[in-house]
Amino acid sequence: MARAAVKMALQQHPGWVVVGEASDGGQALETFRTYAPQVTVMDFLMPEMNGLDTARRLTERNPNVLILMITSDPSSQLEEQAREAGIKGVCAKGELHRLENAIDAVIHGGTYFSENIAA
Repeated sequence: MARAAVKMALQQHPGWVVVGEASDGGQALETFRTYAPQVTVMDFLMPEMNGLDTARRLTERNPNVLILMITSDPSSQLEEQAREAGIKGVCAKGELHRLENAIDAVIHGGTYFSENIAA
């Protein structure tokens, strides 16, 4: 359900195209290899390999990859681990209306973590 909601949110933006999707970390790595997207949006909770481990593998292969992670339970600890894994931002699943801002931030060389979000 979360993947469908994210895909729908992304498709609403003019000029953005969803080039692939994956149901687990292994598929995410293969999909990235196949399509080389400008931005990768991935869930923290995935079968086989979680979003942090998948991000680490992607950034080992391509240090310039732009990854935005979504999660149902954002925390400062998770954000710190995300930064260490090379992830450029974290967006709460309950705040997918902020996804466009998060993607714009990482596309333009920034990051999107809780300090970027006005209360």
